[in-house]
Amino acid sequence: MSSKIETETAKKSDESNEVNSTSHDAKKSDEFSVSNDAEKDSDEAEVKVETKSVTLRKTEIIAAQYNTVYHKIVILFSAFLVGYGYGLDSQIRSVFTSYATSSYSTHPLLSTVNVIEAVVAAATQPAYARLSDVFGRLQLFIVSILFYSVGTIIQSQSYDVQRYAGGSVLYYIGYTGVILVLLLILSDFSSLKWRLFYTFVPTFPFIINTWISGNVTAAVGGNNWSWGVGMWAFIFPLSCVPMLCCMLHMRWLAGKTDEWKQLMEENRIEKRRFSVAATDYYNFAVHLFWKLDVIGLLLLVTSLGCLLVPLTLAGGEVQIWRQGKIIGPLVLGFVLIPIFVVFEHKFAKYPIAPFDLVKDRGVWSALLISFLYDFIFYMACDYLYTVLIIAVNESTESATRIDTIGSFVGVVASPFFGLFIVKFKRLKGFMIFGCTLWLVACGMLLRYRSGEESHSGIIGALCVMGLGTCFFSYPINVSLQSVTTHENMANVSCLVYTTYRIGAAVGSSVSGAIWTQTLYNKLLEYMGDATLAASAYDSPYEFILIYTWGTPERDAMVEAYRYVQKLETLVAVVFCAPLLIATFFLRDPKLTDEQAQTKLRRGELVFRADDDVIQVWFDKLWNKVVFKLKSS
Repeated sequence: MSSKIETETAKKSDESNEVNSTSHDAKKSDEFSVSNDAEKDSDEAEVKVETKSVTLRKTEIIAAQYNTVYHKIVILFSAFLVGYGYGLDSQIRSVFTSYATSSYSTHPLLSTVNVIEAVVAAATQPAYARLSDVFGRLQLFIVSILFYSVGTIIQSQSYDVQRYAGGSVLYYIGYTGVILVLLLILSDFSSLKWRLFYTFVPTFPFIINTWISGNVTAAVGGNNWSWGVGMWAFIFPLSCVPMLCCMLHMRWLAGKTDEWKQLMEENRIEKRRFSVAATDYYNFAVHLFWKLDVIGLLLLVTSLGCLLVPLTLAGGEVQIWRQGKIIGPLVLGFVLIPIFVVFEHKFAKYPIAPFDLVKDRGVWSALLISFLYDFIFYMACDYLYTVLIIAVNESTESATRIDTIGSFVGVVASPFFGLFIVKFKRLKGFMIFGCTLWLVACGMLLRYRSGEESHSGIIGALCVMGLGTCFFSYPINVSLQSVTTHENMANVSCLVYTTYRIGAAVGSSVSGAIWTQTLYNKLLEYMGDATLAASAYDSPYEFILIYTWGTPERDAMVEAYRYVQKLETLVAVVFCAPLLIATFFLRDPKLTDEQAQTKLRRGELVFRADDDVIQVWFDKLWNKVVFKLKSS
């Protein structure tokens, strides 16, 4: 989410760090709006930051065309339809992916597919963010839809796990692009105090999808997973048509305004001034190469892929840790980590995570929460659907609904929470509460993990988790956007989603490693038959059709699943502690009617004068403790 913030030193001349931007309009001839407080030192005076990027100024003009209540309802309804499309698809596709890997007799590789998808998503987030600031939101939205559809078609026609994973790569490039660009569009249209409500809107369809997703998967049938995936190649693009029409209409209205014409004239003058750079496609390609940080992204993707994918492949019926195809990628992944760090710090012109931005506690704590959020979720829920079917004896329809009930609870609470924040205008306290609920939920999943008596306990745990998600998952991005400028909004949003996807990749990898390293051995231990254990391990859904609930073979399978799920959820519980601790380091600025943070102290990239009530309370408590210790 490249925003163009320029630091004062030549060494860090990243456009995504341009904060002290010059004015572009006669009505805004003053570059900074300086505080009149005479007691402030000139270096610490608050300044009003204006948008410098031509593309972002176009975006602001376009967004201003839909400024009535009617227009806002139309754009929100269009976002709702987009969310309905990708939301229902993602819910049932995860189920059909499970059936697809089982049909290939490679069900344990489910986590491998998830890791590949998450790594690809992590790499595409910065590219989408920066390209959206260069070319515009509409263009990137259309590109995302194309990737989404092409990847879906490839997945639906795959006859082995390798081709399915290849389709997943293209699908996830489109999927993550749609979500990110839609978030940026809604952020462009909302003020900070309304931001949370706006970003919640694409999640509202989960209220409906939770109850119909099970019907869809049951109607299509697990054995007909190819059609269950393929139908979204045309359903999803249709759900995006209203949003595309709105964006085209806004662009048409903006083209008739004086501000747009003036901006175009300024742009033409600028191009004439730099005619060589404007007409030389080679120079533009080189600039775009560095702007997208292609080398850094390749190093990141290669490192993550080499480290994480082998963890999900090395287990199973035969342990292959000592083979070169496992050791080689792991060594390469570890070697690339310091290379990536050095390149980003020393050579990248536009680093993925600018140090001057990330070093602030309001940024790094939010990124840590984003990483742990998805890591913990995948540890607790990566194989939950399979556990529900195999170890709790749920039907396909029931398991699908239970697997999505957390999303349902979170979405039901979200509009009320979003509207409440419009008046309350603070987020940090609620985020602490939400992370506490996650700790409780993971503890419940550790307790209830097998047997029909776990039915209610798992539902209760997912409801608590869903409510906690409402209070901290989406507020993470709003919290970050509230401490930076519009120029930097895409960049920080990109960082949140990138760490979110990395967390998913690491979570899926660790979850898959635990699953593949322990499940087969436990099945063999409880069943005492290598042939039965191999069949139950590779094709669990086919196995339970033969060995129904209550048979000795099924009971042995349940015990094995219970043991492995205990290890998975135990890791999730442990990592809930740093998740909760990280929330206390967040900043807590008051959410205003501005589109982004407009006041910064001179030289700052992050708004630090946030009047954090919680932090002040802890500071006072700490001072009292220190005073008493010194007194004693």
